[in-house]
Amino acid sequence: MALAQVESLTFSYANTTQDVLHDVNLSVEAGQFVLLIGQSGCGKTTLLRHLKSALTPYGTRSGVVRFDGRALADVPLAEQARRVGFVLQNPDNQIVTDKVWHELAFGLESLGVPTPVIRRRVAEMASFFGIGEWYHRDVDTLSGGQKQLLNLAAVMTMQPDLLVLDEPTAQLDPIAAVDFLAATKRINDELGTTVLVTEHRLETAFPLSDRVVVMSAGRVVADATPHTVGAVLARHADPMVTALPAAARLALALDGVDNSSAPVSIREGRTYLRQKLAENPDSASVTSVPDLRYERGLGSHAGTSTDKTSVSTGIITANDVWFRYERNGDDVLRGVDLEIRAGEFACVVGGNGSGKTTTLGVLSGLHKPYRGKVRILGLDPVKAKGMELFRAGLSVVPQDPQTLFMRNTIGDDLDDAASRQYTDRDERREAVERAAATAEITSLLSRHPYDVSGGEQQRAALAMALLTNPKLLLLDEPTKGMDAFFKASLAEVLQKLVDSGMTILMVSHDVEFAAAYTSRCLLFFDGGVVAEGTPREFFAGNSFYTTAANRLGRGLVPGAVTVTDLVDYYRALSAESV
Repeated sequence: MALAQVESLTFSYANTTQDVLHDVNLSVEAGQFVLLIGQSGCGKTTLLRHLKSALTPYGTRSGVVRFDGRALADVPLAEQARRVGFVLQNPDNQIVTDKVWHELAFGLESLGVPTPVIRRRVAEMASFFGIGEWYHRDVDTLSGGQKQLLNLAAVMTMQPDLLVLDEPTAQLDPIAAVDFLAATKRINDELGTTVLVTEHRLETAFPLSDRVVVMSAGRVVADATPHTVGAVLARHADPMVTALPAAARLALALDGVDNSSAPVSIREGRTYLRQKLAENPDSASVTSVPDLRYERGLGSHAGTSTDKTSVSTGIITANDVWFRYERNGDDVLRGVDLEIRAGEFACVVGGNGSGKTTTLGVLSGLHKPYRGKVRILGLDPVKAKGMELFRAGLSVVPQDPQTLFMRNTIGDDLDDAASRQYTDRDERREAVERAAATAEITSLLSRHPYDVSGGEQQRAALAMALLTNPKLLLLDEPTKGMDAFFKASLAEVLQKLVDSGMTILMVSHDVEFAAAYTSRCLLFFDGGVVAEGTPREFFAGNSFYTTAANRLGRGLVPGAVTVTDLVDYYRALSAESV
């Protein structure tokens, strides 16, 4: 019997007529690790929230949700709290206390569990997740990865039968994300806990899963094993093919849908690539891969990003910048030196807590450094008055787009943003329509900004930024919560903006996006820039802050950083051997 079962579920949010879920059927057997994927806005989060009554959204629904054979509505809330664990996308949205130890105990205290039992379970989970070293710390001193691990541990103290995770690694750096998902798999393997997770980081999630369920436009369109779901999607030309792990995309590109069981992990992918290259004895004589992706226009600035004479200089400069949040606190920025030149599309990567977002705060005037000099658009952000920086052409999209939403609909928020640039009502309406079309959110204008997915919120925030006609755009994790299909559309939008003269500085954990589309990458560590270069220079030399394609091709296809590089290399060899 299924532990969780959704039967013919149809749902629409209040005050809307469009179904977010349409006749959804899903069964999750006890002990399974099920991965739920789909484009942003396809209904994944809405579906997950129907598995716990306290989180179920308000609206019109039909169909039945069952848990352990009973209609969920008949399962007492206290039992649901104990048996259904839920981890949200944003770590800060789930933490309710100020101390790590208290957060671990909070759920059990709320259920009235005896103190000796609470102490035992908290100690056990703290040890299981390696939390002992920061057990007594204040929660607000933790990194994003630590907060999310704390959320997972706090949920697991309840000993749930079903663990539901909604894009839990969206705000984590690549290394922290791998560690978090590994901990989730360990829970599944060692405790037998059933896991249902939505993720956009499919490179790590696919090899861990027993099943992959694909949603599109509120419907389940595929349900198969990780190794076979790619062929199912490819046969139907589903856009989610672009989101598959690099190994699967490589196999589908070279073999087509005839490869019904594609590799999904880096290890499997390297074995597959070795076998394919062994078919061509000339492969060993090639020492580099041609930069064909730039010839197609992707990352077209990458070839010139390190040539300071090729573009104007100094739209952003920071010299020996130091910053701390408290007078007696630790330095977050330690002598930051960087220069972003006009016309660049630059990306800052690095671990949680390395100083990336803080740097954006310093550049935009939100934080004042206690040492060093900053110039942005020719102005000192510390001395700039009022909206002077923004009138000069600065626009910022923060990591949490919800901080930008003030009205009841996305359309009203866009109208407010446009009113700062356009006084004529018709011009303002046309500007809003253009920005909404660019960000692909036209259908969302009547929706409340909190009723759409995280990826859709990111797109709405970008549309608001574009309405200010900026010269310089600062983006903090702009691809968070976005599917691979829209990331490609976003890249096209950003490339057009750069081609029109805009400069973009992006902070991101999305190394795949940075490798494919940006012109220069900078690595932050310990409060400063420790490395920089073009995507090929930068990612080809890294082991973890690099792309899956680079790990697939290391030692086999020199210099490859995208799946396109691997495919082009193999096809070039095949053409030469004919």
